[in-house]
Amino acid sequence: MRRSKSIYSLVAAITVAFSMSLAAPSAKAQDLFTALFGGGAGISSGKSVVSFSPRFSKNTIIVSFGDRRLYFINKRGEALSYPIAIPKSEARWSGNSRISQKRVNPSWTPTASMRRENPKLPAYVPGGHPRNPLGIRALYIGSSLYRIHGTDAPWTIGKAVSKGCIRMYNEHVVDLYPRVPVGARVIVTWKKFKTA
Repeated sequence: MRRSKSIYSLVAAITVAFSMSLAAPSAKAQDLFTALFGGGAGISSGKSVVSFSPRFSKNTIIVSFGDRRLYFINKRGEALSYPIAIPKSEARWSGNSRISQKRVNPSWTPTASMRRENPKLPAYVPGGHPRNPLGIRALYIGSSLYRIHGTDAPWTIGKAVSKGCIRMYNEHVVDLYPRVPVGARVIVTWKKFKTA
């Protein structure tokens, strides 16, 4: 009896969340995920302010694939720390670059190799679409195809899933976006950092 009540409660929650998503066509995948499974507080708590090596100057972005964190140097000795999804092993990379451009509601065009690997991928997804893999903000890294961006799949944060881009929760990339000037230095590394 108790088990059937819990199953009924789960089905009811899913039905309500699904109804909410139909009633609000602009609802994002992250909103639906949060409505189904909760975690609004848990998502927010992934961001923190940490002590960081003072050798890095203000406005530097350090992407640590080893820590699965993005650090934005707020001021010397202090950084904002955000959880990220990192590249799969075959897409590993590292290096130094700069933020070359920023986009609100970026459009997404998968590469030819992505479409060969997954023929079901659309040829193009417009900006602002709830199924856009770039989410609602993107910071472009140099002249590469790599970006720091939001996601339509928040459950992937913390995992090794991307083709080289750095994924963040949408609410986190919205928080980061206005802080980062075009031209900001980006250091991508597999090194782990000691923070407090």
